[in-house]
Amino acid sequence: MVGVQPLPGSFRDPSGNVYQLEGRIFRTVNDSFSQDFDFVTSTGLFQKLATEGLLLPFEVVSSDILGHSDPKPRYVLEAPRLPFISYPYEWSFPALKAAALLHLRVHLQSLAAGVTLSDASAYNIQFQGNQPVFIDHLSFRRYQSGEMWVGHRQFCEQFLNPLLLRAFFGISHNAWYRGTQEGITTGEIRKLLKWRHCWKWNVLTHVVLQDLFQKTSTKRTKSLQDHSLAKASFPLSSFKAMLEKMFHWISQLTPLNKGESTWGDYDKTCSYSSMEIQSKKQFILEFSQTVQPTLVWDFGCNTGEYSEAALEGGARNVVGFDFDQGALDGSYYRAAERRLAFQALFMDAANPSPSQGWNGHERESLQSRASADAVLALALVHHLAIARNIPLVQVVSWLITLAPQGVIEFVPKNDPMVQELLSLRQDIFPDYTAEHFMALLKEKAVIIKNETISKSGRVLVWFKRM
Repeated sequence: MVGVQPLPGSFRDPSGNVYQLEGRIFRTVNDSFSQDFDFVTSTGLFQKLATEGLLLPFEVVSSDILGHSDPKPRYVLEAPRLPFISYPYEWSFPALKAAALLHLRVHLQSLAAGVTLSDASAYNIQFQGNQPVFIDHLSFRRYQSGEMWVGHRQFCEQFLNPLLLRAFFGISHNAWYRGTQEGITTGEIRKLLKWRHCWKWNVLTHVVLQDLFQKTSTKRTKSLQDHSLAKASFPLSSFKAMLEKMFHWISQLTPLNKGESTWGDYDKTCSYSSMEIQSKKQFILEFSQTVQPTLVWDFGCNTGEYSEAALEGGARNVVGFDFDQGALDGSYYRAAERRLAFQALFMDAANPSPSQGWNGHERESLQSRASADAVLALALVHHLAIARNIPLVQVVSWLITLAPQGVIEFVPKNDPMVQELLSLRQDIFPDYTAEHFMALLKEKAVIIKNETISKSGRVLVWFKRM
């Protein structure tokens, strides 16, 4: 298309592409997919799923809106722009579980309308706050009598196996998933299983036998379509039952050793008094009321207590980041119980999600995906500067690049939390002082307000980038 290029992550689907133009999101429907699209539209499924909040709504707009193209798309759809795009390797266990259950719900409702899904990619789902929503309108096609679940293997690799990794072994999926971008293969998860796992019917069906089938089909055929099992007739009732049983199984999965969390109970075990916590919340509340940010990034969000304060002050959306699984689980349930526009993602601030995938751009880095209006970095600086040996000047410079304004907390060396970090190592941080921190901040930002909020000398600083 002249002047408008598809988004880097939408090149794999020949049915259409996704475009961004002047802040608006469009999806093309090519001729090759138009018959399926027309059929699905005629069933009323799109409208039903959108009304129930399971599918991102869309409207058909002029096919000329994106400029001239050859060939011209049959349709152009416009969908609402989401405040933030996240990836499965950033989701917490309950978020990935919710996305898996949403996919199965959408597929079951589709089958009831004579429609099926052409794939089971986890990237077809995004979150609005902590609520998953299906976003790929081109995954729906007419169901053919007797066909099997063509996305079964992909569903297992991108949803089920990552969930089993933590449910069975207490290992989070995030680093593994980020490395492959496609989840965890059945062959890999199979090698980790103990005998006690293998005799469970669901594991036997979706992991053990599937792994054996994949190895057999690879050895005996060049194409999965040539395998006799791929051509076998699969009754619709069996198809639905398979999805329903998968839904029931996944809904019962819980993390192993979920109580083993460093920061999951931080709001209960931190060194703050109740008055100090209240002062911190009030500072964030005042900041948010004044700035009224559309998107806030909360680095080191823990269980989301201060993200919630930002929302109470008027922030429209908060995306939090933490590397502790217990804290992320707590954030997810806080957002779910209180219906907050808050999404907590797995992220190591010292190693944030990079641009990666095909040509280095298929999946975008954190700062390439959105521009935050404000940033919160509460009790974070000492973890980067002392625990991770990142020079304080670099920590401050990085935080200021994240948003035009924000609140940073500086925790001094005499604070119990910093003393704990230094207890097993030599203090090689002579420049880690409140005075040096403030001097570095003033080189790049204006200090709007600062307040000491603890007996140990913790300071909150409200800055505005120059």
